[in-house]
Amino acid sequence: MILHCNFEELRALAAASELIVADGQSESLVMVEQLLPRLTGDMSIETLPDQRRVQKAVHFIVGDLHRRLDERIIEAHPADEEAVALFFDYGHSRSVLHRLELMGAEMEAIVELIGGGAAAAGMTFPD
Repeated sequence: MILHCNFEELRALAAASELIVADGQSESLVMVEQLLPRLTGDMSIETLPDQRRVQKAVHFIVGDLHRRLDERIIEAHPADEEAVALFFDYGHSRSVLHRLELMGAEMEAIVELIGGGAAAAGMTFPD
Protein backbone atom coordinates (compact mmCIF):
# COMPACT_ATOMS: atom_id res chain seq x y z
CA MET A 1 0.00 0.00 0.00
CA ILE A 2 1.16 3.53 -0.61
CA LEU A 3 1.07 6.24 2.02
CA HIS A 4 0.79 9.48 0.08
CA CYS A 5 2.52 12.47 1.68
CA ASN A 6 2.78 16.02 0.41
CA PHE A 7 5.87 18.23 0.60
CA GLU A 8 4.75 20.06 3.76
CA GLU A 9 4.04 16.80 5.59
CA LEU A 10 7.40 15.31 4.64
CA ARG A 11 9.22 18.50 5.61
CA ALA A 12 7.44 18.65 8.98
CA LEU A 13 8.18 15.01 9.79
CA ALA A 14 11.80 15.28 8.65
CA ALA A 15 12.45 18.49 10.61
CA ALA A 16 10.90 17.05 13.77
CA SER A 17 12.81 13.78 13.31
CA GLU A 18 16.08 15.66 13.00
CA LEU A 19 15.33 17.55 16.26
CA ILE A 20 14.63 14.26 18.03
CA VAL A 21 17.82 12.69 16.69
CA ALA A 22 19.84 15.79 17.63
CA ASP A 23 18.47 15.63 21.20
CA GLY A 24 19.51 11.98 21.33
CA GLN A 25 17.66 11.35 24.58
CA SER A 26 14.60 9.54 23.33
CA GLU A 27 13.70 5.93 23.98
CA SER A 28 12.28 5.96 20.44
CA LEU A 29 15.43 7.33 18.81
CA VAL A 30 16.19 4.19 16.75
CA MET A 31 12.64 4.06 15.43
CA VAL A 32 12.78 7.72 14.34
CA GLU A 33 16.24 7.26 12.79
CA GLN A 34 14.92 4.36 10.73
CA LEU A 35 12.03 6.49 9.47
CA LEU A 36 14.19 9.45 8.34
CA PRO A 37 15.50 7.90 5.07
CA ARG A 38 11.93 7.10 4.04
CA LEU A 39 10.79 10.73 4.30
CA THR A 40 11.60 11.54 0.67
CA GLY A 41 8.21 10.97 -0.93
CA ASP A 42 5.25 8.63 -0.87
CA MET A 43 6.00 5.57 1.26
CA SER A 44 5.44 1.99 0.19
CA ILE A 45 4.19 0.01 3.17
CA GLU A 46 4.12 -3.67 2.26
CA THR A 47 3.39 -5.46 5.54
CA LEU A 48 1.35 -4.92 8.69
CA PRO A 49 4.48 -4.98 10.91
CA ASP A 50 6.03 -2.27 8.72
CA GLN A 51 2.85 -0.19 8.99
CA ARG A 52 2.95 -0.56 12.77
CA ARG A 53 6.62 0.50 12.94
CA VAL A 54 6.00 3.58 10.80
CA GLN A 55 2.85 4.46 12.76
CA LYS A 56 4.68 4.11 16.07
CA ALA A 57 7.51 6.39 14.87
CA VAL A 58 5.10 9.01 13.51
CA HIS A 59 3.04 8.80 16.72
CA PHE A 60 6.17 9.54 18.73
CA ILE A 61 7.06 12.47 16.43
CA VAL A 62 3.54 13.91 16.76
CA GLY A 63 3.74 13.63 20.55
CA ASP A 64 7.12 15.35 20.60
CA LEU A 65 5.85 18.16 18.37
CA HIS A 66 2.83 18.63 20.63
CA ARG A 67 5.11 18.86 23.67
CA ARG A 68 7.38 21.39 21.93
CA LEU A 69 4.36 23.43 20.82
CA ASP A 70 2.98 23.55 24.36
CA GLU A 71 6.36 24.58 25.76
CA ARG A 72 6.80 27.35 23.19
CA ILE A 73 3.32 28.75 23.76
CA ILE A 74 3.98 28.86 27.51
CA GLU A 75 7.47 30.37 27.09
CA ALA A 76 6.39 33.04 24.61
CA HIS A 77 2.80 33.35 23.38
CA PRO A 78 0.52 31.63 20.86
CA ALA A 79 1.39 34.04 18.05
CA ASP A 80 5.14 33.61 18.51
CA GLU A 81 6.76 32.79 15.16
CA GLU A 82 8.24 29.52 16.39
CA ALA A 83 4.95 28.50 18.03
CA VAL A 84 3.10 29.09 14.76
CA ALA A 85 5.68 27.05 12.83
CA LEU A 86 5.38 24.24 15.38
CA PHE A 87 1.60 24.37 15.08
CA PHE A 88 1.77 23.77 11.34
CA ASP A 89 4.41 21.03 11.73
CA TYR A 90 2.20 19.38 14.32
CA GLY A 91 -0.87 19.66 12.07
CA HIS A 92 0.89 18.22 9.03
CA SER A 93 2.39 15.37 11.06
CA ARG A 94 -0.94 14.62 12.74
CA SER A 95 -2.57 14.34 9.32
CA VAL A 96 -0.03 11.69 8.31
CA LEU A 97 -0.63 9.82 11.57
CA HIS A 98 -4.37 9.79 10.91
CA ARG A 99 -3.86 8.29 7.45
CA LEU A 100 -1.51 5.68 8.94
CA GLU A 101 -4.15 4.75 11.51
CA LEU A 102 -6.74 4.30 8.75
CA MET A 103 -4.27 2.27 6.69
CA GLY A 104 -3.49 0.04 9.67
CA ALA A 105 -7.18 -0.58 10.36
CA GLU A 106 -7.72 -1.52 6.73
CA MET A 107 -4.72 -3.86 6.70
CA GLU A 108 -5.84 -5.50 9.96
CA ALA A 109 -9.34 -6.01 8.55
CA ILE A 110 -7.94 -7.70 5.44
CA VAL A 111 -5.72 -9.97 7.56
CA GLU A 112 -8.67 -10.88 9.78
CA LEU A 113 -10.84 -11.59 6.77
CA ILE A 114 -8.24 -13.88 5.24
CA GLY A 115 -7.50 -15.89 8.33
CA GLY A 116 -6.40 -13.96 11.37
CA GLY A 117 -3.01 -13.58 13.02
CA ALA A 118 -1.34 -16.55 11.35
CA ALA A 119 -2.06 -15.05 7.93
CA ALA A 120 -0.42 -11.74 8.89
CA ALA A 121 3.06 -13.24 9.19
CA GLY A 122 3.68 -13.65 5.48
CA MET A 123 1.07 -11.33 4.01
CA THR A 124 2.19 -8.47 1.82
CA PHE A 125 0.14 -5.55 0.57
CA PRO A 126 1.36 -4.58 -2.91
CA ASP A 127 1.30 -0.99 -4.09
